[in-house]
Amino acid sequence: MSLKKSWVTSANSADHPFPLNNLPYGVFSTADGDPRCGVAIGDMILDMEAAESTGLIALADYPLFDVPFWNEVMDQGPAVWAALRDRLTALLAQGSAEQAKVEPLLVAAADADLHMPFGVSEYTDFYAGMQHAKNMGAILRGSPDLPANWLHIPIGYNGRASSVVVSGTEIHRPNGQTKAPDADMPSFGPSKRLDIELEMGAIVGTGSELGQPITVDEADAMIFGYVLLNDWSARDIQGWEYQPLGPFQGKAFGTSISPWIVTAAALESFRAPTPPREKELLPYLNGSKDGLYDIELEVLMQPEGAEKASSIAKTNYNRMYYSAAEQLCHHASGGCEMSPGDLLGSGTISGAERSEFGSLMELSWAGREPFTLDTGETRGFIEDGDTLTLRGNARGDGFTIGFGDCTGKILPAKTWG
Repeated sequence: MSLKKSWVTSANSADHPFPLNNLPYGVFSTADGDPRCGVAIGDMILDMEAAESTGLIALADYPLFDVPFWNEVMDQGPAVWAALRDRLTALLAQGSAEQAKVEPLLVAAADADLHMPFGVSEYTDFYAGMQHAKNMGAILRGSPDLPANWLHIPIGYNGRASSVVVSGTEIHRPNGQTKAPDADMPSFGPSKRLDIELEMGAIVGTGSELGQPITVDEADAMIFGYVLLNDWSARDIQGWEYQPLGPFQGKAFGTSISPWIVTAAALESFRAPTPPREKELLPYLNGSKDGLYDIELEVLMQPEGAEKASSIAKTNYNRMYYSAAEQLCHHASGGCEMSPGDLLGSGTISGAERSEFGSLMELSWAGREPFTLDTGETRGFIEDGDTLTLRGNARGDGFTIGFGDCTGKILPAKTWG
């Protein structure tokens, strides 16, 4: 696929993240208005509430864009998703007969604030990157051997939807219990081993019924789109609490997502296969489509006061072992009801080389081998004032599909009173 030209000239650059090929969905506000749904095109945002009220967009016999979230559209299903994308393409394409009607509905992205693009119904995080799982085994247990179930099942845990926030939201360092190896008792206070996890988030668009399993292909069709996802992690709190039931407070304090939902349709030409299976999966986890995507990913860190950020890791979403569709299929296999707005975190995405590791735990090998930033400072884990940014791009023939930065700054822990 090559670049689709738009009459919004800023969308026609090969490196711009929001060409006509993309058309990601978000929620924005300006100084003179409340938050509302928008579609990014180049350096502009199309006001969807205004487009619907003027009759340029008509998808249902009742308003879909009178709310500041995309869940109403998600609930309409794939046929409406496709119709919306076709209509937006027609309105914004070079030579569109309706350009004069659309132009007044565009807002400069530079003048807009971005908000959560959808209401998160539930949040589930997976542990589906093989290199990350092997690295964590080597760090924590002295062996890269995978858990006995890992090659058979997408391992996950249910997280906190209330803690999912949009890019730019500041995160306070969490307090919690930790225990030093040589201590008789645990202690309580701010985490000293604060980390990130470089992930992709899949957004469920259409739901499933309680008790009804779904196939991998059905799960694939249910996915509305994707965001970048940083599952902030307090490794010391997690290390003390997670046996035997898994993460709790070490993960519950914050999960950041990028502000734009890149639709599955926009990523269709970037599909990539899952890797060869080291052990054959059970039949219910088999699908007919390539389940991953060729999306370049990068992590940047910027200490407070530094003029620019340092790139500390680069990898690709195609490094995953389990796809989002396989994860969603397994999630519903026991009868769990899935809902529009459910968010599935891929798990940390790491490649084979140190430069491809998707967490500081791996990059510094649990703090034992600190890495050096462009400023000359070293890091094992995150310090107060550090800003972490995730970036993702899928690159086509003369165009780029981007997600917008997923950024968060760490503030000191709060105390009582």
